Formats: sequence, structure tokens, C-alpha cells
Amino acid sequence: MREIMNDDLSRDPVTGSAPERLASVVHEGFRTMPVDRPPLVCKPRKIESWRIFKILSEFIEGFDVIRRYGLAATFFGSARATLGNEMYEHAEELAARLSKKGFAVITGGSSGIMQAANKGAYETGGISVGLNINLPDAQIYNPYLTEHFGFDHFFVRKVMLTYASEVYVYFPGGFGTLDEFFEIVTLVQTKKIRKVPIILFDKEYWRPLLTFIEKKLYEEHAAIDRGDMELYTLVDTVDEAYDYIVANVSC
Repeated sequence: MREIMNDDLSRDPVTGSAPERLASVVHEGFRTMPVDRPPLVCKPRKIESWRIFKILSEFIEGFDVIRRYGLAATFFGSARATLGNEMYEHAEELAARLSKKGFAVITGGSSGIMQAANKGAYETGGISVGLNINLPDAQIYNPYLTEHFGFDHFFVRKVMLTYASEVYVYFPGGFGTLDEFFEIVTLVQTKKIRKVPIILFDKEYWRPLLTFIEKKLYEEHAAIDRGDMELYTLVDTVDEAYDYIVANVSC
């Protein structure tokens, strides 16, 4: 960030090159960023330099966090205590076993499945990371984190979660979990990221969605290829998940 701000900022940001325009906008954003930052409610009428600076700084700080962990597993799942104790125990056990294998465990840093996974890593002495989102009603970090970072922008946080790991594990969850699942599958399908293990835990929960994908998307509408349904793996036990991950992580 300092290198950008020390660049030649005296040139016209409109007529200069793209790097010059970026440097000028970032410098202006740093200078003008308000203490109380209003949300982006609708399409802005002008470029808000401070907002661009804030987004860029979050990306830099976020990548600085995740680059420190060479081998990592990201866990997704419901933040609510509605799945029954057994599911949280599975998440905790799997995270603990992966932690002992040398994986850093990364989650959204909140409650539910995220807390269970962080707890499994934390109590084995492993690395347990929470990438949370800053909201008006502050989200509480779970107590099992060795490092955490809060983002103001959901899309920046999503980038960090989806580029942080060598394996992605999806336990039952709501819209956020489904969103992250389809995000990763799309990135792999379109070769925006390399193929990595994508684990769907709990066959009873995931099978209706996978049936919809097979019957509607593939068979009826040809909206995906057959090979796209091989991008993820459905498991029902910690042993299945662990063995698949260990056998298929390439880093």
C-alpha cells in the first residue's frame, strides 16, 4: 500500500495511465476516508475514492493473513445450533484430525459448525483462523481462534474464504453455505481456480440438492456437463471425509 501511495500522484487521474489513475484514487481515498463509513445503498453517482481505498486495503490485509498458511482446510456450515449435537461433533473431529495432519482450519469465525471446526483445531494445538464480517449488530467471534480478521465487505471476505485452502468442507447450512458451495464449484468448473477436493458432509441433507442438479440441470436441460457432477464428493462419516482429503489434496 505504501508503494502505491508513494507513486507519482501529481498526474491527471483522468488522462493518466491505469496505474496512475489507481494510485491517485487510492491516495485520495486514504486522505478522505470518513470515520463513520456509510453503506453503499445504491449505484453511486460518483467515484468514492475512500471506498475504493477501503476495499483495496481489505484485500491486501486479507491476502496477508491467508498467505501465512501453506496447507489449509476451509469449513462451511450453519451458524445456528439447529443441526443436533452429532453433526457438530463430526465437524470438530474432522477438523481435529486434519489439524494433526498439518492443516490450518479456516472458518467464518462465528458459531455453529464454524465454532465446532475451530474448536477441533484449537484443542489439538493447531492453527484455527476466523474470517468474519463486520455488521451493525456485532458478530461474536468464537473462543477457539488463534487468529481472526473482520471484513467490512462480504465479497472481499468471500474471496479470502474461497482462495485460502486446499480443501473445502461443507456441512449442512443455509443460504450462505449454499452460496459458498456454488461459488467454489463454479470457480473450479470455469478453471478460475485449480481443482481441489470439495466435500459435502451428510448424505441425507445434500442428496435432494444433488438429485435436483442431476435431474434438472443435467438430464432435462443440459445446463451442465456430466463431469461437473464429479467436482464434489458426498460423504457420511468423518473417516470417509478424512481419507478422501488426505488422498486427494495435491499440495
